[in-house]
Amino acid sequence: MVSVLADVRKASAEAEKRIDSHVISKREDVYRVVKASTTKGEWMSPEVQDFERNGLNLTLSKREEVQRLRTQIDELSMRYIQNLNDDSTFLLFSEKELVGLPPKFIQSLDKVDDSKLKITLRSHHVAPLLEHCKVGTTRKMVAVAYGQRCGETNVQILENLVQLRHKLARLLGYSNYADYAVEPRMAKTSTKVFEFLEDISISLTDLATRELAALKDLKKQEEGQSPFGIEDLWYYVKRAEEQKFDLDFGAVNQYFPFSLVLSGIFKIIQDLFGLKFEEIADAEVWHSDVRLFSASDLSSSELLGYFYLDIYASREGKYGHTCVLALQNGSLASNGVRQMPVALLLSQFQKELDGSPRLLRFSEVVNLFHEFGHVVHHICNRASFARFSGLRVDPDFVEIPSQVLENWCYESVTLKLMSGFHQDITKPITDEMCASLKRRRDSISALKLKQDILLCLLDQIIHSSENVDTMELLKHLHPKVMLGLPILEGTNPASCFPRLAIGYEAACYSRIWSEVFAADIFASKFQDGRLNPYVGLQFRNKVLAPGGSKEPIEILSDFLGREPSIQAYIENKTRNSL
Repeated sequence: MVSVLADVRKASAEAEKRIDSHVISKREDVYRVVKASTTKGEWMSPEVQDFERNGLNLTLSKREEVQRLRTQIDELSMRYIQNLNDDSTFLLFSEKELVGLPPKFIQSLDKVDDSKLKITLRSHHVAPLLEHCKVGTTRKMVAVAYGQRCGETNVQILENLVQLRHKLARLLGYSNYADYAVEPRMAKTSTKVFEFLEDISISLTDLATRELAALKDLKKQEEGQSPFGIEDLWYYVKRAEEQKFDLDFGAVNQYFPFSLVLSGIFKIIQDLFGLKFEEIADAEVWHSDVRLFSASDLSSSELLGYFYLDIYASREGKYGHTCVLALQNGSLASNGVRQMPVALLLSQFQKELDGSPRLLRFSEVVNLFHEFGHVVHHICNRASFARFSGLRVDPDFVEIPSQVLENWCYESVTLKLMSGFHQDITKPITDEMCASLKRRRDSISALKLKQDILLCLLDQIIHSSENVDTMELLKHLHPKVMLGLPILEGTNPASCFPRLAIGYEAACYSRIWSEVFAADIFASKFQDGRLNPYVGLQFRNKVLAPGGSKEPIEILSDFLGREPSIQAYIENKTRNSL
């Protein structure tokens, strides 16, 4: 992912495949030993569960069937994704039909026959068009075409895929795939997921109804009596935000030089969690841009771990997304010596040129803070076994600490620590800008969230029931969740929603789940002491330190002094509504 040498990257990918074929939880010989130890009370039952979820408690013929099903599932999943990647559909419009889109965007479009402009069905074209285009018929044409991608082909693949998943789950002893997928997660059961999604959706209905009425009024003012459709949502959300917030993001971004943002993040994290970061000079690294830091406990000076920053998009072959990787998990050896955790933060920021500071968009500031939260989680994890260390925690829980930390990007005190006008860094971002950024965060969010909940329900229903007709389901579900707005005629999200195919099957709810509980933590513990080191240290010791060695619900209940709740999340949305 990071080597400057192509042959090293290739050899590493091959080595990874070979290592994967020896995953411990697929080894029958190891399973027998662990199972025997468990019966004697010498081993932890979660370990046995990992083996049995891979079918090692089954007969040889059934294990072979499990492997065949997994292979078929992988092939179909990749075919679904490949179909979307290969889709080259585009639409042609005149400049008049694209009124409202920024001049730079228009200039970037390919021309056909010197008169028409080409809009592809890729998110970098579709998202700005649905947000900015003033022409309702254009928005509808693009929204319909986007929702029809790979149509019947991918719907058929998905139906086959879901049936194979159900078959696999039954073979492994579960009644349906959703129960199999959710069991090792914080939610535990598909029933709990349904209850969670319905509770959030119902709690937001009144707010979403007011938001929709306001958006309909805006459309009436701008386009007359034409009915409001789901294709209008993002355009009128944008208009409503412009009316409500006097917020020029071009001006906001002038306050976020990259180096100042990074040093501000370091200071906030150090002050909050009692940590000390020091750069290691002349470290052996794989590229001259890479930096290495140590992390120590501020009061005891105990070394806790290391992290690398590889954050510039400056070379060919480097992994192209922002993420945090665990290079080495922390663990405790039998002689009491702790193996140091080592993390790597990968990103793609442009380097500063000719002495001009590289300015970050506000969304990039939030994303960098979020990812650095994963670094801190990795470093502060004190689990004894590597199996529960680093970021090896419940997938419903892994995003919660980072989402808690995102809140400091919306507080005036902390925003000023990582901002400074690029021509005079002694002048931090203004109080008015801070207040607007915070209010905007949850504005008109109930409708957008209901749209997410709709897709999460689709995911959960097809993976907990047999032979679901996705089109009929969506015709019924869409107006019910989206306050009467029908699904766009001829579209079917089941044909073009990658999360259904790979990575998030039966678990699309997880992002909302973690956001909800992160909101509860921040509102309950940090609202009145945003840089309170006492509360920060409690968070470090009770939430970050256990890693995967404790159940997430125990971790959160211990920190909060009660079970987590959805209330703070709903109140945040309501407080900043239209």
